[in-house]
Amino acid sequence: MTAATLLEFSDVHKRYGAHHALRGLSLSVPAGTVGLLGPNGAGKSTLMKVLLGLLPFDGTAAVLGHDVRAQPSQIRARVGYMPERDCHLVGMSAVELCGYAAELSGLPPSEAMQRAHMVLEFVGLGDKRYQRIDGYSTGQKQRVKLAQALVHDPKLLLLDEPTNGLDPQGRDEMLTLVKSLPARTGCSIVLSSHLLHDVEKVCERAILLHEGKIVYSGTIEALRKEGQKDVYELRVKDGEDRLQKALEQKGLRVEREGLMLVVQLHNNVLRAHNIDDARPTDLLFAVAAAEDVQVRHLAPRRLTLENAFVRAVNEAKAS
Repeated sequence: MTAATLLEFSDVHKRYGAHHALRGLSLSVPAGTVGLLGPNGAGKSTLMKVLLGLLPFDGTAAVLGHDVRAQPSQIRARVGYMPERDCHLVGMSAVELCGYAAELSGLPPSEAMQRAHMVLEFVGLGDKRYQRIDGYSTGQKQRVKLAQALVHDPKLLLLDEPTNGLDPQGRDEMLTLVKSLPARTGCSIVLSSHLLHDVEKVCERAILLHEGKIVYSGTIEALRKEGQKDVYELRVKDGEDRLQKALEQKGLRVEREGLMLVVQLHNNVLRAHNIDDARPTDLLFAVAAAEDVQVRHLAPRRLTLENAFVRAVNEAKAS
């Protein structure tokens, strides 16, 4: 594991009784901003807790070069964790929570309290630092959770659904705050979310989890490019079902989005039908003409992150 490696795990499994939450995860994750994506139940929160040493597991894992099993205290001293659920004690004020979190991370009491005041100003809670967190709004509770994760100046932030329960304005404010952190503090970020917009706004890389397995790991830009390679969207005047069946009989993968057909043109299929790779759409026009279907729209597919995620999951299921 190099100095630039945030996380490294090999053949990681986690079971809750009969439920297999993590299924043989093996990956090395470089420094930077990383989105941990997947639907609810994909294993995102479980993986974060494994990396913090909070759950027993099978396999091996390291965080910032520290073995999860052998060196959990060193990890917690260098990692800030913002859990999905509220993490304050009843009756605590924001400054008490942040000071307590700083001491748990190894700071002496005087420095811990100084850092608590600083970080609460940073997240916009300076004027509410002495108020009990019990009376905070949802947005304020999310900010104080971020503050307690930041208070000891960690090298890595693990953020579990940081925009959970926020309205659109609150979400944008939280994401803007999170996005500013690497430049301000030099930290890396792993942001776990089922909301693609959150990851797209903050992160450069993504890990896609589906049913406890990794279906993609790499840059978001590469994920989009990989997903949209040789993919076209096609609309016709009439006869969508007939054209889809004919294209599939030619060996092409076709997906339906309402009246639009999304077609992936594989080079091996093109060569099998003597179609020049430089003019891949000739096959689509030829099949449409043979089926007496009029093409109204044909263009390369411009994938969103959501489209790319769905395609990665579908390909994982098919493999």
